[in-house]
Amino acid sequence: MEATLEIRYALELARGGTEAILERVSDTVLATQPPGPSPPLVWDFADVAFFEELWLLRNLGNQPRIPHRHEDVYEAFAKRRHSRTGFPTLRPEAVRAYAEDVRERVLDALESTDLEAPNPLLRGRFVFGLVAQHELQAQESLLQTLQALASTEYHTPRERPPDRAPSGPDEITVPAGVFTLGAVDEPWAYDNELAPHDVELPSFLIDRTSVANSAFAEFVDDRGYRSRKVWSAEGWEWREAENAVAPLHWEGGKGGWERVRFGRREPVPMSEPVQHVSYWEAEAFAHWAGKRLPTEAEWERAAAWDERRGKMRYPWGQEAMGYEANLGRRHFSPTAVGSYGGGVSPVGCVQMAGDVWEWTASALEPYPGFLSFPYPELSEIYFGDEYRVLRGGSWATDTLIARTSFRNWQEPGSRHVFAGFRCARDA
Repeated sequence: MEATLEIRYALELARGGTEAILERVSDTVLATQPPGPSPPLVWDFADVAFFEELWLLRNLGNQPRIPHRHEDVYEAFAKRRHSRTGFPTLRPEAVRAYAEDVRERVLDALESTDLEAPNPLLRGRFVFGLVAQHELQAQESLLQTLQALASTEYHTPRERPPDRAPSGPDEITVPAGVFTLGAVDEPWAYDNELAPHDVELPSFLIDRTSVANSAFAEFVDDRGYRSRKVWSAEGWEWREAENAVAPLHWEGGKGGWERVRFGRREPVPMSEPVQHVSYWEAEAFAHWAGKRLPTEAEWERAAAWDERRGKMRYPWGQEAMGYEANLGRRHFSPTAVGSYGGGVSPVGCVQMAGDVWEWTASALEPYPGFLSFPYPELSEIYFGDEYRVLRGGSWATDTLIARTSFRNWQEPGSRHVFAGFRCARDA
């Protein structure tokens, strides 16, 4: 009974977050196609419900597709699978009814589910974690879409600024040694986080904080976007194709750089980490600064490895109390670099969870001993040089997702993500 209540709580907590994001959004905005490849908001919500039905009712419960009153939702998904020209119309009221029906059936089925059955999906209650985490990740996608709808103002609450971390050097020296890369004792870890394995790294230096808007503005003002020598060949090709001259949503104003944030124009806060930059922009800045991007192994070593206690789930320890990082939409934007004294990593880096996802130099590749589970589309089909790994989570990321072993990935030209970076260099 206790396990059943914990699962129910996790599912309901995730749904509550989705509803909190969407409750202030009109049906018209829900159905609006944003710029670029992202789907309308209603499609992300429909995908959450469809994923839940697929894994908890069909795959786990062996139930057939639920009644025909949701046929318009199923038909829209079927048309989308065979279409290359956009997203078929989905009515928000139909999706809400579908999501409610799926959830009611899931909770009913949960009461009679044998959680100790010899089913790989039930090991560590994994399938419920899969569904909950999928919805939590979808919440960040919803916010990315709301940000992309620049003409639509979305109300965001403001909280008091967090505490400041103790001051420290600009760079942290991380000594050479062996550490464990990958998820340890994480029953809901995705297949790409497994299997944990020892990695030996030479000594390196990594920035104590992520790169601030003020530093990136210096790069822009120094004609960084026009200096071919600081860009890789692929990066320069991307810059020219995109005609990029500054981070996404930055615009020149009378008093300096401004940005459009959730439909409102405001001065770019120079103390915040830069966000909405692609991998190529991060790489070019690092070259301009005489540095490079960290590999994901270096990033995880700096964020998660304590020489005495071993692998840490979060940069500050094994549990999260809420005061250690800017996660879970607490501020609806990054906070100033050097914040959150309670979240300092074992080597002394700050804000390695929350605020902005951080680009690494690494392509998404499987770890040694990788086994695809529970389906190849979770990770395996993305392995290769077409994607770069991001680490740490953003201000929009749930704490459950922001574990130090979690691997996010995007195409290197992606700018819609709440992503920034910190630099590193050889010792």
